[in-house]
Amino acid sequence: MKTFFMMVLVALLPSVAGAAEQPLTLLTMKPGAEGAETYSTSLQILMIMTLLSMLPAILMTMTSFTRIIVVLAILRQAMGTMQTPSNQILIGLALFTSLFIMTPVFEKAYDGGLKPYMNQEVDFETGMSDGVAPFRAFMLSQVRETDLLMFTSLAESEGFATEDDIPLSVLLPAFVTSELKTAFQIGFLIFIPFLVIDLVVASVLMSMGMMMLSPMLISLPFKIMLFVLVDGWTLVIGTITASFYS
Repeated sequence: MKTFFMMVLVALLPSVAGAAEQPLTLLTMKPGAEGAETYSTSLQILMIMTLLSMLPAILMTMTSFTRIIVVLAILRQAMGTMQTPSNQILIGLALFTSLFIMTPVFEKAYDGGLKPYMNQEVDFETGMSDGVAPFRAFMLSQVRETDLLMFTSLAESEGFATEDDIPLSVLLPAFVTSELKTAFQIGFLIFIPFLVIDLVVASVLMSMGMMMLSPMLISLPFKIMLFVLVDGWTLVIGTITASFYS
């Protein structure tokens, strides 16, 4: 048996050696006109599949999703309704609200980057750059200058001449930090009315000597009633949406 495997190995050596002499064309990069670089189809597909695998991270860090889901989570905590609405409902609401807000950005990215690339009007690198440009513009319109300066200093950079020179490695964390700050500011304003109700109910219960009765149990119906009377969901979603256009 050992002799048989040795014979098979010797028979395959010429073909293996011949294959090694031929260049691998699946993952190659060729120089194009005017210093441009052209990637092979297989390499382009690999890049696209990598981007698709990173789609959840892109959704959370480059869109309005972070601000919306944080505000909704704070709202649920302020109302004291525990797991109502459920996480799935909040994520779904945040997702489709983000889709409503980001639709113009998605359209610009498709028309400027993806569509020309699919029509073979531009190469992969140009299509990718043009497709990311609308997201860069959106993030730059929402990011705080202080956060941008902080991450620029952390990157040990002396600064950037124009906004187009800011790399995504600096812009992305600055944008997410700014979104968290804005979300907590909105959440604080939402939390105040519910906190007042909790304080009033707790004071009334203590004055009546009902210290063993949970104030949360009594205040919950009043908070729900207040939220429904003022059409709270419309106000919250409208405020979050309007914050991206201010």
